Amino acid sequence: MFKGMGGLGDMGKMMKAAQEMQGKMGELQERLETMTVTGESGTGLVKATATAKGELTALDIDPSIFNPDEKEVVEDLILAAIKDAQQKAQAKSQEEMQKLTQELGLPAGMNLPF
Repeated sequence: MFKGMGGLGDMGKMMKAAQEMQGKMGELQERLETMTVTGESGTGLVKATATAKGELTALDIDPSIFNPDEKEVVEDLILAAIKDAQQKAQAKSQEEMQKLTQELGLPAGMNLPF
């Protein structure tokens, strides 16, 4: 099609691929906002739910842990559940990004910016 124009044909393919990747990245960003993960601590006494982008959306605390003498324990359980949810959100985000890079035929382990 672009015979005699050097590498312009390849440049067109690269631009098209870049546009496709940009579109798929936008779709992935939207999906990550709706995917949720739940972190737990204290064998499920405290549960924190977050989007795959790491935004905390819910906190569920079993009322049995509310003992005024154990305030620090409750605080630790809450923090642990939130951290667990954030770690799971990061893992889910990386998993989805890896799927996208494989789908686009990009090298494994290629870190694309969010």
